[in-house]
Amino acid sequence: MKWKEQLKGMAAYQPGKSEEEVKRTFGLTKIVKLASNENPYGSSTAVEEYLNRVDLKANIYPDGYAGKLREALSKKLNVRPGQLLFGDGADEIISIISRSLLRPGVNAIMSKPSFVQYRHNAKVEGAEFREIPVKEGAQDLEKMLLAIDGQTTVVWLCSPNNPTGTLLKTEDLIKFMERVPTDVLVVLDEAYVHYITEPDFNEPISLLDRFENLLLLRTFSKIYGLASFRVGYAIGQESVISMLDPVRSPFNVSSISLGVAEAALADDEFIEMCRTKNAAGREQFRSYCEKRNLHLFDSQANFMLMEVKADADTVFLQLMKRGFIVRSGTGLDAPNYIRVTVGTKEQNDEFFEKLDEVLKELGVLS
Repeated sequence: MKWKEQLKGMAAYQPGKSEEEVKRTFGLTKIVKLASNENPYGSSTAVEEYLNRVDLKANIYPDGYAGKLREALSKKLNVRPGQLLFGDGADEIISIISRSLLRPGVNAIMSKPSFVQYRHNAKVEGAEFREIPVKEGAQDLEKMLLAIDGQTTVVWLCSPNNPTGTLLKTEDLIKFMERVPTDVLVVLDEAYVHYITEPDFNEPISLLDRFENLLLLRTFSKIYGLASFRVGYAIGQESVISMLDPVRSPFNVSSISLGVAEAALADDEFIEMCRTKNAAGREQFRSYCEKRNLHLFDSQANFMLMEVKADADTVFLQLMKRGFIVRSGTGLDAPNYIRVTVGTKEQNDEFFEKLDEVLKELGVLS
């Protein structure tokens, strides 16, 4: 087979062990999964109501234009329908962007650590990727600017950043965009934007009419609780969307996914409840780490990157044996840290008890 050279040695995304697999392996009856930044409160009751009444015609293709969801979302965001691009999760849109702009001889710029799919897609397309270390958990915009050259086609930003959870201030984004060449696409991944509670936060959607080369990514997988349905979307100027859309697969979002996303979009009360409870959960983590002298990044997302002062893989395994699945920082360019989804108050309290046990066994805590 005449495979792309860059595919040699590459590994597929590893989602981690399933809850059932962990139960079987360790003889457990209860598992709390805090590894994938899923919503512990599920999804809106409007989703269940939709699923109970929907008359799904399994033999008919989905609406390839996503017309009803497009109309509802454009009204919600106050953007034009042509400014939206829908994908099978935000991951597909990342792939669409990469396929459209990356190739051998060009480069993409991203932070480290940040969402690993930016790097992965650059590798697949044979492009150079330039990773700029974060500064105190935040993206170093000045060094990212210095890394841009004539062969740069994409800059990936993530806010709140995964895995640190740090927020990129809109005023800093404006200063950054003013200095980025207009032929370089800046993608701002806002998968966790709905969890932001920072009082001074300003929505960057207002910047789209000012900067043609800015594209925002969002998803229904996180606060909307629709991870299994895989619906993501991009927001940008029509001139950018029209260039990306031909790369999109036809009928790429299923009929059932389009329907549940539209139903979930209408329930603002559920979103506010999740945001409020998540903010309270973040305070639980801050209190825990402060009392134990463990570093914690200032997250505005629904996860926390916390120091464990021990081998992250060992802590990950010991927690899994106790029924808690988290993410080891080893694979996230953050050794000696673990990334933990903010759960319910009860889940968080139980997690802290188990983590105390592990850190005492490892000699981190006395």
